[in-house]
Amino acid sequence: MDDPADISLLDMEASIEHLGRATPQGVDVLFVVVEPYYRALETASRIAPLARDLGIPRLVTIANKVRDAEDSRVIRDFCAAHDLELGLELPYDEAVREADREGRALIDVAPRSITVAKIRAFAREMQAVTS
Repeated sequence: MDDPADISLLDMEASIEHLGRATPQGVDVLFVVVEPYYRALETASRIAPLARDLGIPRLVTIANKVRDAEDSRVIRDFCAAHDLELGLELPYDEAVREADREGRALIDVAPRSITVAKIRAFAREMQAVTS
């Protein structure tokens, strides 16, 4: 991006297909969202080398739906084994499910939820790093 204050955040489907197109051009950071399940981690293990081959300079993992210490350990071990930065761990949050059922944004349904608070803090951290 020409201006470091410009931020575009794209939510793409969980697959490697978009990395085979021109999508990654101009990407400074790729957030790889994982859940503590085999298939999610397997997909991330394929995304990481492709992203590196495409020249994306920074890959940051976001762990989603972390229910307990074992889920956290599995994700941390995975990140260490695949040389991935773990940027954020989000706990399983019933408010997310409720918002999705209603077809509304989490911040509108539960603005004080732990997930909203953690995402806000993470966004501030990322903004400080990229500014």
